[in-house]
Amino acid sequence: MASTFRFGTVGSPLSTSAKPGGTIGGIRRTAELGLDCLELAWVRSVRISPAACEAIRAQAESSGIALSVHAPYFINLNADSAEWPKSRRRIMDAAHFGNLAGATDIVIHPGSYFGRTPAEVLKTAVPRLRGCVAELRAKGNPVVLRPEVMGKTALFGSLEDVLALSAEVDGVLPCLDFAHLHARTGAQNSYAEWLGILKAIRSTLGAESLQRMHIHLSGIEYTAKGERKHLPFSEADLDYPQFLAVVKARGCAGRILCESPILEKDAILLRDTWKKTSP
Repeated sequence: MASTFRFGTVGSPLSTSAKPGGTIGGIRRTAELGLDCLELAWVRSVRISPAACEAIRAQAESSGIALSVHAPYFINLNADSAEWPKSRRRIMDAAHFGNLAGATDIVIHPGSYFGRTPAEVLKTAVPRLRGCVAELRAKGNPVVLRPEVMGKTALFGSLEDVLALSAEVDGVLPCLDFAHLHARTGAQNSYAEWLGILKAIRSTLGAESLQRMHIHLSGIEYTAKGERKHLPFSEADLDYPQFLAVVKARGCAGRILCESPILEKDAILLRDTWKKTSP
């Protein structure tokens, strides 16, 4: 089985020079480091011109860098009727301008439970997400929306939640943050557990989904309530070599994007460990 991943960072590498700086500089630096994907961290707001998007697209294509976008944090698929239009606009802006910039995948935070059960939240979230995808497709926008596995138990975004969203809505696939999953559960940190997750993904979304994986990875500090903060791999207990071993053994493919505080150093560590991992 073929098993190919691109490796990169969420946000521009920390060693990006001041000139040209910005996203263009981040793309160039990513390529210089021998990494080959980058997630644009539009996490506060989407404020970018079509011309700037075209420049980003051109640089990414010439540098061989695959792009995705992390949409603003302030998105909640379970928002009340007054707040939902704001969340929807953030999704649609990230998807519109991301597509102009050459991004193929848009990562979104699913939101909060607000005391409701996951099943109740899904009844609200699924039609909302379906409506977003329908509008995007009507406008000729092919991006994949990727609800992210979240790191705190109070947040809508368990593995089961994002798989359910992905199963129910065409054009939606999960952003699998395995550090968040580890922090959320206090488990999911062994070859056998990760193998079980891959089997669940295949069973729910089909074998092809394992060829289009979009993974966030880092070390993480956590409590009984879940995530506290991201850490370098050297300071955390996440068994990333075994994680890489299981996805390689199962022939998975896609992108692995590092969110460590030392971004590109740990992204390169992942890439180099991957190269040395036996199939």
